[in-house]
Amino acid sequence: MACIQSLFVFAVVWFSNTAPGESRASSQRWSCPEKSALDYRPPEVIATDAVGDGRFDSVLIVTDCTENLKGDLAFLKDAVNSYVEVDSAAASVPVLIVTDVVPSGRLIWSPTGPLYRDYDDVRRFADAATAGLARAVQAGSKKPLLIRPQGGPFNMSTMVTTLAALEYLYMPLELREAGENAKVEYLGVWYEELEKGMKELNQALNVETGRTVARDIAGTDPERMAPPSIEAYVREVFRDSGVEMAVISDVDTLTREYPLLAAVNRAANSVARHRARLIYLEYTGSGEINETLFLVGKGITFDTGGASIKTGTRMVGMSRDKSGAAAVAGFMKVISLEKPTHLRVVAAMPLVRNSVGEESYTVDEVITSRAGVRVRVSNTDAEGRMVMADVLCRMKEMALNAVNPHLMAIATLTGHAVSTAGTSYSIILDNGPAKEKKAAERVQAAGELYGDPFDISTIRREDYDNHRGRSMYEHINQMGDNHVRGHQGPAAFLIMASGLDKHGKNSSQPLAYSHLDIAGSARVAPKQVPSGVPVVALSGLYLLDQN
Repeated sequence: MACIQSLFVFAVVWFSNTAPGESRASSQRWSCPEKSALDYRPPEVIATDAVGDGRFDSVLIVTDCTENLKGDLAFLKDAVNSYVEVDSAAASVPVLIVTDVVPSGRLIWSPTGPLYRDYDDVRRFADAATAGLARAVQAGSKKPLLIRPQGGPFNMSTMVTTLAALEYLYMPLELREAGENAKVEYLGVWYEELEKGMKELNQALNVETGRTVARDIAGTDPERMAPPSIEAYVREVFRDSGVEMAVISDVDTLTREYPLLAAVNRAANSVARHRARLIYLEYTGSGEINETLFLVGKGITFDTGGASIKTGTRMVGMSRDKSGAAAVAGFMKVISLEKPTHLRVVAAMPLVRNSVGEESYTVDEVITSRAGVRVRVSNTDAEGRMVMADVLCRMKEMALNAVNPHLMAIATLTGHAVSTAGTSYSIILDNGPAKEKKAAERVQAAGELYGDPFDISTIRREDYDNHRGRSMYEHINQMGDNHVRGHQGPAAFLIMASGLDKHGKNSSQPLAYSHLDIAGSARVAPKQVPSGVPVVALSGLYLLDQN
């Protein structure tokens, strides 16, 4: 759709019982008539069951073996097999086959490689789709047709393949605003069962719309996406969407109601364009609500480290320390498009720049949180937990009166998460009530299905003990003395600082809380496009079909 609220213009074109090179078509187009300054104009996406449509200038096949080329795809098999016989590289990398079996003469074979080993997962399809589409573009294709033949061990491989193609075609906000051309004019996606395919494509486009919002916020530079600018962007994204938006920017209100956040904001508050914003987004389904989600996303628009300043090159990429808040906005965008009737979702984006200056909060300060917990500051570079704790406390207060509540914090929080899980995996930890609901296992299962993987970690008693105060002055320390359990400790800190420790499984009002550390998976290095995690996993769990 033409406006930022829907972001995608796409046509679904029907072809029925067509031979290669022939087609009968009717089309429906969804578009937003209003034009916005934030327009994202990706290519059209066309759903088709006609391989031989002459409007496509290349055909890209993503699968593991030519045995899957059967039925309407059988005529492609000989061309691929003949090429594979003379080029062994075709077993592992995308290759361009010049052939007259497709109207364009360009057939790209992009193999997934093995799919049945213990460690293979659905991302094999994502990798092959990305590499294959890049090869098509390199060959000059502007109108590629993506084919994912039926077969293989992964139920959602077609959706994952399509999402990977859309991710490859993403253009950063700065480039769009500069008028840069898209990588292709339009993308075709082949489905054997067209009606089912159209539904899947619509969901894929909705998810990609959310990921686009997440990437725009996370990846855009710290001046273009300073807190007031993010507020303006988010207002446009959710205009007339059914999602309610409220913003707190008054420093007195922040100081009174969110004192830990306000402390981090002190240095930035003297610069108008850097002043903090706390954005609340809320969606309520039209039916009977049976679950309520409360999401808090870390939104550090730039992290200097504050008084505990980052040295050398450690500030590089710290404009992406807002990836948690970006993911929250992205997921809410998917919700606004999918419109689940049974869900209520309240999301918070605390947006703060951790600047350094004469007003910086400092080590040894003792600040009382919204929950009445005295927190001793021990490292101003651990600002993310400070910014989220009071907001999580506010969510806790709302959750006490909500239907089947579940609280989540999403953050690029610790380097330890990167050291533990690597750069492709998010980490999730549950408190007692969430563990009883198997919340982490459910998120992990959805992520595995849709190619947004999670590792499960555990909050232990040592994590709480390590953050308890060491003197009569404070209840808890911002950072513990033992850094060995570096990603688990912050989860315990947030639970204690927000007062969630009073709502464990042995309390009269237990509240489920899950802690998502996406520091490894968010892609914070500037040379990379942000991943938009965990928008796909959360969408898969709460919004999408899983069969």
